Amino acid sequence: MDIVLKLTQAVPFRVFTLGKPARLVLDFREVNFNGVRAEKLIRTDFVTNMRLGLFRPGWSRMVLTLKRPMKVFEAAMQTDETRGDALVRVRLTPQDPAEFLVQTGAGKTDAWALPKPAVIPLAKHRPLGGRKVVVALDPGHGGIDPGARYQRQNEADLMLTLAREIKESLVLTGRYEVKLTRRENVFMSLEGRVSQARREGADVFISLHADALAEGTATGTTVYTLSKVASNKAAAALAASHERSDLLAGVDLAAQDDLIASVLMDMARVETTPRSEKLAEAIVGGIAESVGKIRSRPRLSAGFSVLKAPDIPSVLIEFGFMSNPSDLQNLSNAKWRAQVIAGLTNALDSWSIDDAAQAKLLRK
Repeated sequence: MDIVLKLTQAVPFRVFTLGKPARLVLDFREVNFNGVRAEKLIRTDFVTNMRLGLFRPGWSRMVLTLKRPMKVFEAAMQTDETRGDALVRVRLTPQDPAEFLVQTGAGKTDAWALPKPAVIPLAKHRPLGGRKVVVALDPGHGGIDPGARYQRQNEADLMLTLAREIKESLVLTGRYEVKLTRRENVFMSLEGRVSQARREGADVFISLHADALAEGTATGTTVYTLSKVASNKAAAALAASHERSDLLAGVDLAAQDDLIASVLMDMARVETTPRSEKLAEAIVGGIAESVGKIRSRPRLSAGFSVLKAPDIPSVLIEFGFMSNPSDLQNLSNAKWRAQVIAGLTNALDSWSIDDAAQAKLLRK
């Protein structure tokens, strides 16, 4: 069984497989998938789904979900010396499921090598009111993972727009320095988002989302803090769906906590957990006051990976449900977003003042 792709020019590429579910991943350097539709490319019954998008700057990714485990028997690119275009051919053969799982994963190549890790600055002291508070805004999803989709709108784009507007509002106060974990429509792993916030010296981490339900109804804004036990089944399902985005993009999350590291992180959370809780309460109150209406149960908890930084107070805000017509209209409405942003700004103001006062008491 063959997969054949025609490119306008030859580019570096790599091919590998992933399991659970069985997937074929093709990464290309400098390939633009804009305007390409999956239904026009998939013409075989052994591919059940396809995702396309920017995986990281300069690299695009195609993920094909396979009907059954297959191994890459041959992968090659042929270039037409006259026209300069190229033909990529990947030949697949059936493989035993157990053998397939053993052989999955991306090999290491110089072309795909990541830049050298950035030098991480020394940990900053908790804000005492004498400097700007550094806020990390995390627009959920992006690139190959568009998040929730409804009526031609997708969560990744809506949250990036909202993040930019929140940043502008906070910066204009003169009291905040704002960093975005992603500034374009590009995929970032869940762990990578937290690492990015830490590199930027964030004092606060706020992840922005807007979910959609396949069935049932839900509406309104919800603010989440970290908990090993989800507040309810809906919170647990939501956390699971967000974690799934990493798997879809080919990054398998593994919990391999070192015992000593776990103890140290738990110690750090003794301070940050109450701060996160107070931040969540302030945001709920601020948005409710500015919008005039909020969900009946706006404060929940779940085990979101992006909330697991032990040293940064962190919250995740679901600004509504795209599957609800009223919420989707609100998310697309600049006036409503301005009201929400005003409430969020007020919440951060009151929280940061109170947090600085508490920090001064602890230092004494």
